[in-house]
Amino acid sequence: MQAQQLARDFGLDLIEVAPEAQPPTCKIMDYGKWKYENKKKTQANKKKQVIITLKEIQIRLRTDEHDLDVKMKHARRFLLEGDKVKVSMRFQGREMSQMDTGREVMAKLAQDLADLAIIEAEPKSEGRQMFMILAPDAVKIKEYKQKHVAVESKPS
Repeated sequence: MQAQQLARDFGLDLIEVAPEAQPPTCKIMDYGKWKYENKKKTQANKKKQVIITLKEIQIRLRTDEHDLDVKMKHARRFLLEGDKVKVSMRFQGREMSQMDTGREVMAKLAQDLADLAIIEAEPKSEGRQMFMILAPDAVKIKEYKQKHVAVESKPS
């Protein structure tokens, strides 16, 4: 009763902070202002949140070397932007008997992108498809960018 009267005298609200405590804990504050500040904090936290998307690159067992290089450049760009990369390989017909060759191609891709990424999910087979997931490694990306900025800034 005294707390309610105090809150009214100050023109503020009496807010119950910990109802389970013995005795229950209350606080005298402006509820509207508190609600507004909490909303601002949650918005600021959402703004700082990093959203990682999953980009997919599809290859085949018979994909030519040059085409693989192009796909690898795309994967490199995705990793530098901070996105995860899912590499999918589809098999058709008699290609199903060459799953081990497909694993070798996947391993080569992972090795070529090892300067930027870590393997989050090893190559797995599901039916006629094999896939692996590469995640960007912040430390490796930082080193990569420093190395490439130093190379680009050198006079020819």
